[in-house]
Amino acid sequence: MNGFLFMKAILRRNNFFGLFAFLTFLTILSGCKNSVSSGLKNGDLLFVTAKETGLSGAINNVTQKQKNASFDHIGILQKDKKGIFVLHAAPKGGSQKQELKDFLKDQSDDGQRVVIYRLKPQFQKNIPDAIEKANSMLGKPYNFNYILDENSYYCSDYIERAFRKDHVFKLEPMTFIDPKTGKTNAFWEEFYAKKNLKVPEGEPGCNPNGLAASDKIERIKEL
Repeated sequence: MNGFLFMKAILRRNNFFGLFAFLTFLTILSGCKNSVSSGLKNGDLLFVTAKETGLSGAINNVTQKQKNASFDHIGILQKDKKGIFVLHAAPKGGSQKQELKDFLKDQSDDGQRVVIYRLKPQFQKNIPDAIEKANSMLGKPYNFNYILDENSYYCSDYIERAFRKDHVFKLEPMTFIDPKTGKTNAFWEEFYAKKNLKVPEGEPGCNPNGLAASDKIERIKEL
């Protein structure tokens, strides 16, 4: 009988340590999630690093302005009582409001990283209006032509519009010239030829690298 009670005590003890280990794991997991979002502020800009090939590489090839800024996507952070979200325009889903954790997972799955930029203090007052404007544009399809129109948006276009009232960013003449050859990048020639469109060289537009070069924002950290 004493042996039976002893075994029960051992099992209870093992269950206790098992429960303790499980709770410890949950605490660590929660801490990891919080560490990702810690230090992030409402209105932060999330720039996604560019790939070397495909559409991503082609965008970066003709738009990169800074050695440490090589981006092909951008979103704006909305942090409120309901959670932490990224407002952005993407090929899959168009203009959307996505939970931060899902946004980060998507970029990680594609082998891309996220770098946080923040408006300088004197421009922080423009964030509430920008987020309100960004929310008003949700649901619009993605602009696969990268030629400005009012019915669809591409990523940097979506962000530029969000801040347009306060002139935080600006539209510039687009270029599709490969800086190494001085000629139109072959990817873009084929890209627009398939759409029966003329390469929109010189037409107004924007891109993630151009936005990252703005003197109104500063690089904070890489997630």
